[in-house]
Amino acid sequence: MTIPGIDMIVAVGLAAAIGDVARFPSAEKLVAYLGLNPSVRQSGEGPARHGRIAKQGRGHARGLLVEAAWAAARAPGPLKAFFGRVSSRRGQHVAAVATARKLAVLAWRLLTRGEDYAWVRPALHARKLRSLELRAGRPRLHGQRGAAYDYNIKGIRQQERRAAEAAETAYRKLTDGWIQSGPKKPRARTCAAGEERRSEAARRG
Repeated sequence: MTIPGIDMIVAVGLAAAIGDVARFPSAEKLVAYLGLNPSVRQSGEGPARHGRIAKQGRGHARGLLVEAAWAAARAPGPLKAFFGRVSSRRGQHVAAVATARKLAVLAWRLLTRGEDYAWVRPALHARKLRSLELRAGRPRLHGQRGAAYDYNIKGIRQQERRAAEAAETAYRKLTDGWIQSGPKKPRARTCAAGEERRSEAARRG
């Protein structure tokens, strides 16, 4: 499971909290398990009101995802664009929680399908993975160039970053035209309807 913004330690902690992903028949079930779903309040037969996140379930994993959301907001890619879109309307703290929830949904989909994130930066991922291996006590391979070495090559780093930035731009263009739903405005009266009313008033006058 490789998602920009989630470093390997966070990914391991999240994977440990999730366990067997088959326990969760849907992404919404995992989101609720992590306490990232909005709380719902309803009195009698009145309309349901959605409030802040429930904050129930695995608090440690939820905290890891929120920290990862802040990191994703700084890394180029669609998640950064998503954070910015929510932040412009609701503020940064709400955007961080919304991004954490999106990360949980992404994690469920990737684990369920056995896939990697489409916009992963391979050299950066290999470097993070190698760093985790070294922390775990794996021996250093002196004189050998593994997959993590590519991150030391400036051209490869720049190429991967440009691809992530292009994905971020594409997401912004896709969502720029989205309009937040709200109460419907009354329809504007047409010129023809107005003319008909004026004619009727003239006849009565």
